Amino acid sequence: MLTGMTSEPEQQIGVGTPDAFQRLWTPHRMAYIQGENKPSGPGAEDGCPFCVIPGKSDEDGLVVARGERVYAVLNLYPYTGGHLMVVPYRHVADYTDLDAAETAELADFTKRAMAALRAASGAHGFNIGMNQGAVAGAGIAAHLHQHLVPRWGGDTNFMPVVGHTKVLPQLLGNTRAMLADAWPAL
Repeated sequence: MLTGMTSEPEQQIGVGTPDAFQRLWTPHRMAYIQGENKPSGPGAEDGCPFCVIPGKSDEDGLVVARGERVYAVLNLYPYTGGHLMVVPYRHVADYTDLDAAETAELADFTKRAMAALRAASGAHGFNIGMNQGAVAGAGIAAHLHQHLVPRWGGDTNFMPVVGHTKVLPQLLGNTRAMLADAWPAL
């Protein structure tokens, strides 16, 4: 157990009416909520994390696999364990701006990611998609990225709905290593 962590209920004086709920604190989410590491503008030179990640080691960048035109990377703020993204190296915002080779490799990496997630974690299904533009929900609209969210029977529960909390059973570094090991070869 982590130092200072307890599973025992803790009464906090002065924070409202006591209820019977325990708290599962996720302070790492505050970085996402506050927009930490979000690009300052639409250009590649404006701090785009998807342009920075390829220059890091696989471990530091949470890169699962690298291709010629795209790479697969774990989502730093995942919906479920194993949530990854396929991202073109080229800083492009819209799917229609991909060239034929980028489109083909993005599709191939999507298939390979599904195979790796099934082999490594026994995923039963997937949510796969792109949010095109900020109004469509893209957190980083200036750099195209496709999400692959593995799903399992019974994986939805009360935590996101009632607790506004996602429970992830594995650290991102361990998930990255597991998926990289399961990534299918060409």
